[in-house]
Amino acid sequence: MINVDSGDPKGGIHMNKEIKSDTWIWVVIQDPGANEQFLGQLDEDKDEAFIPAFYQKEDAQQCLIQLKTEKGKKYEVQAICFDELAKDAAKNNFMIFMLAGDGEILKKIAP
Repeated sequence: MINVDSGDPKGGIHMNKEIKSDTWIWVVIQDPGANEQFLGQLDEDKDEAFIPAFYQKEDAQQCLIQLKTEKGKKYEVQAICFDELAKDAAKNNFMIFMLAGDGEILKKIAP
């Protein structure tokens, strides 16, 4: 279980979100279907590979245009159980970054 402060530093509502293994979150899937995979990102300045994840579907859809994508690939926002994402991220040496719709990093999680 991970405690996440997802408060809006710009003065919005502050709430403490708790991520448990069975918490549902939203991610971007590249090539949904037979060859699907999580859309990963690389922070080149910090050399951190991560999977962007979101508390709300709308945030994921809003942020998708800011993420690096490949031309010609299809992308879809899907819900996933945190535990499933964490296992895949750990297996592939990715961190999980919980993001706001504007791309602000709310929490970095090393699975």
